[in-house]
Amino acid sequence: MTASRPLRTAALAALPAAALAAVHCAPVVSTFGPLRNRTMPRLSGRGRADHVALTFDDGPDPLSTPFFLRLLDRRGVRATFFLLGSEAHRSPGVVREIAAAGHEIGVHGWRHRPLLLRGPRATYDDFARARDTVADITGTRPTLFRPPYGVMSAAAHVAARRLGLTPVLWTCWGEDWTARATPESVHRTVSADLDGGGTILLHDSDCTSAPGAWRSALGAVPRILDTCEERGYEVGRLCDHGLPGADPLDDVHPAGTGAPDRRDR
Repeated sequence: MTASRPLRTAALAALPAAALAAVHCAPVVSTFGPLRNRTMPRLSGRGRADHVALTFDDGPDPLSTPFFLRLLDRRGVRATFFLLGSEAHRSPGVVREIAAAGHEIGVHGWRHRPLLLRGPRATYDDFARARDTVADITGTRPTLFRPPYGVMSAAAHVAARRLGLTPVLWTCWGEDWTARATPESVHRTVSADLDGGGTILLHDSDCTSAPGAWRSALGAVPRILDTCEERGYEVGRLCDHGLPGADPLDDVHPAGTGAPDRRDR
């Protein structure tokens, strides 16, 4: 009987830490695409029914990104680029090219590392460093954020709010990061889930993908644009997408269920 008391005390002491970990990891549920697309439209990037948002992650890359910029220019399409702060710092000229072409710029964090492994301070510092780096280069402060791997945490939601960043994920992707990806497979994968109001995720860099994987995305873009045209969808940036103005976290924490205080902004 007496020997069991230390065990019970230790178990009780562990409860707060376990509860905090559960809260920190709770937003990971939004990683499951079908659930997110049905129940979290703002976080999924759901916009107006006649429009599709085209987005690119992991750039800028001085080798690959200019090919995407030239292609989009030829097609008269503007997109949203979620940039890694560390890559933007290395290639500021490419960042300026993206902005000068009229594309929208969001941030993808400073480095492409899982947010679940970071605490609140490290998360905030990572977002702030990426945001401020892009702002210094372009003269415009980004307002959109996409987490690495599409995995959010409670700390990420709070940091994004404090920094004036709106998290936006996607409704369909091309799986263009694998060595086996081809322009045909990327187009086929995107088209399977493509509908009006959706947001497409592709990559203009292979910094976290198989070497040369960006070529599969580049080859797929004209086919994807053609498919959108055939289905009657206009293609453009997230800022043209008609996203609701409310914070995407409201999808996850309806009013009165423990969402962080908006004064944290």
